Amino acid sequence: MRDAVLDVPKGEDYEIDFTTNARPDDIERLMRPLCSTIWEQGRTFGTIGGLLRASGIKVEITTFRSEAYVDHSRKPSVEWGDSLEADLSRRDFTINALALDVVALDAATPDVQTLFDFYDGFNDLHEKLLRTPIDPDILFSDDPLRMLRAARFAARFGLAIDPAIEAAAATMGERLTKVSAERIRGELDLLMMTPQPSIGLDFIVRTGLAEHFFPELPKLQLEQDPIHRHKDVLRHTWAVVDKTSPDLVLRLAALFHDIGKPATRAIGEDGVTFRFHEVVGAKMTRKRMTALKYSQEMIDEVSALVELHLRFHTYKMGWSDRAVRRYVRDAGPLLDQLNELTRCDCTTRNARKAASLAQRMDELEERIGELRELEDLNRLRPALDGVAVMALLDVKPSPAVGRALDFLMEIRLDEGEITPQEAAVRLREWWSEQPH
Repeated sequence: MRDAVLDVPKGEDYEIDFTTNARPDDIERLMRPLCSTIWEQGRTFGTIGGLLRASGIKVEITTFRSEAYVDHSRKPSVEWGDSLEADLSRRDFTINALALDVVALDAATPDVQTLFDFYDGFNDLHEKLLRTPIDPDILFSDDPLRMLRAARFAARFGLAIDPAIEAAAATMGERLTKVSAERIRGELDLLMMTPQPSIGLDFIVRTGLAEHFFPELPKLQLEQDPIHRHKDVLRHTWAVVDKTSPDLVLRLAALFHDIGKPATRAIGEDGVTFRFHEVVGAKMTRKRMTALKYSQEMIDEVSALVELHLRFHTYKMGWSDRAVRRYVRDAGPLLDQLNELTRCDCTTRNARKAASLAQRMDELEERIGELRELEDLNRLRPALDGVAVMALLDVKPSPAVGRALDFLMEIRLDEGEITPQEAAVRLREWWSEQPH
């Protein structure tokens, strides 16, 4: 209903949500003849989903309910209800507590339907305000994840957050420890894909919510030394995240890219430095993403981008072919994301510096393009594989094979592609000079 009022375009995940006093068994029985597919993963919470056979539209129908966390459980308990108003009162926000009656239609005016708006959600949409239907303390006690949803909805629709929500989140953050890491991760991912994630990220930091699932974020608010000043790392992070394309791996890399700075900050003759913060940050990224139960593939990709995000700046004297090949090899399939992260990491207000960095990145991408025309940069590997090396040198699997492959890889990076025949000649020469 909210998206219909806002005229939000229908995406691939478009579905229609219904609510009713019917119980899950009755909902399923009535849906079976109408749907080509039924899914029941949400049955515990009163939700039955299906794909309408006639239109192909996804629908989910949920029994009127209330839910709350009890004892030390990480899953809310659910009770069925019989009142629409009571059901809507337990929705997270007023903008989500709107309902359109699709049953009681007037035969005389079939195009007129009744909008149920018990909690002034329609006006809140107009005023761009995020509020809860009832006391936020009660709703956040029912499901603490709603505190993170406040961040997501504010960022998705550009809403101001009601002070009552902020006050409740600031005092109830510890209740997030009752919520599973998987649910928290899911909500964080949705926030990161909004048009302006910084709105929600700033909310979870200033209310203290981040302390309970992402404590590295608040630590980016580094104390500003009165003499050796540096940019605000937290605000810089928000700016980088907002500049990146809505790609989850890229957005998460932007969020984590400077996470190693607090641990590496030092003040010396050269002022404030953060030496090797990208290496430290990559390790911290792995640890935090593991705790949040991300997939190993996602952890590997995000941490790789964090570790590589300064690589571009190490080539200040120009890019040799070898340097370009090494950059492409180390980035692998993440090359485009790494280049975008590098561009977005420039948040300076100095127009000359910004233009210089953009020009250097343009030049690097041109060099990559030129090399691609001459050789296959997607196959940056030695001209011979391990099996061929062992046969040529008459050796068994051993560290010597690895050294030989490293020798051939250095040739590949320095000179580009060579034939297997030339590689064999040069490998034999190299091998003859090695101690055996």
